[in-house]
Amino acid sequence: MSILILGLFLFVLNLIIGSVSISWNDFSKAVFEAEDSTFRSIIIDYRLPQAITALLAGIGLSVSGLLMQTLFRNPLADPSILGISSGASLGVALVVLLGGSALAGLSWWSTMGISMAAFIGAFLVLLLILSLSSRLNSMVSLILVGIMIAYIAGSVTDVLKFMGQKDDVHAFVVWGLGSFSSIGKAQLPFLGIVVAVGVVAAFLLSKTLNLLLLGQRYAENLGLNIRRSSMFVILVSGLLTAVVTAFCGPIAFLGLAVPHIARFLFKTSDHRLLLPATALIGMDLALFCNLIARLPGFDGNLPINSVTALIGAPVVLAVIFKSQKTIK
Repeated sequence: MSILILGLFLFVLNLIIGSVSISWNDFSKAVFEAEDSTFRSIIIDYRLPQAITALLAGIGLSVSGLLMQTLFRNPLADPSILGISSGASLGVALVVLLGGSALAGLSWWSTMGISMAAFIGAFLVLLLILSLSSRLNSMVSLILVGIMIAYIAGSVTDVLKFMGQKDDVHAFVVWGLGSFSSIGKAQLPFLGIVVAVGVVAAFLLSKTLNLLLLGQRYAENLGLNIRRSSMFVILVSGLLTAVVTAFCGPIAFLGLAVPHIARFLFKTSDHRLLLPATALIGMDLALFCNLIARLPGFDGNLPINSVTALIGAPVVLAVIFKSQKTIK
């Protein structure tokens, strides 16, 4: 309950705090009295969509990361482990670096075109992973395949960056830094629906995830179809990763760090509790990172990845050192 209250508090702070200071009195007038003003325009048209985007992205990536860590039984697995984020980056690179200058004059391109390209690229990689997973007998092989796909997509992206125009390369690099501010109110319903569907599907997989923690052989003895269950988990995780990356760019560390924070706070591996805890903590952490990125004094928004890395990297280091102590 306290995590949910913290999330509501951070959500309100995201509406109040930013490069333009808004007092509580002005905020209440703009929101509750519906007065047409500059403050209301800032809150409703800019800060509210950004806060909702951060909330949805935090939930989606955190749940996706938990699914990957459970499936591969690897504490350092994250949503990008299968190359889906690299597929999104390749999709953006193809349209921005090859056709960015020609398409720059189209007003819809800056709002939906890049997101569509990223989603298509991520989804195609997801379909490739799903098709290959049916031919592989081990999770280790699937991880290696995902890493190789990521390398291939990264190599093609690097070639496109080398060939691209300076302004197009800059636009691609900015997208790669991650942002919760690039999505408007028109795109929020699609992001919200896909994240909601993915999270509900993850909850429905709670029993399957608990069985996967017991090990492949034990889970099979209990009647679990490992291959089919793995494909469902990959599909849900990949869908969440694809849609968030498409609209926000490749956000680092949220999907990796948040599941560990949830396990540490709740001292459980039961996904019936761990999934909602991870979703709520991911929401809180994303809102907090977005708040830090928009603090007064910064010229515009800081890249969200620069903030998530400061929080996520220490968590990863803690996991590594903890695993070393366990081995000893």
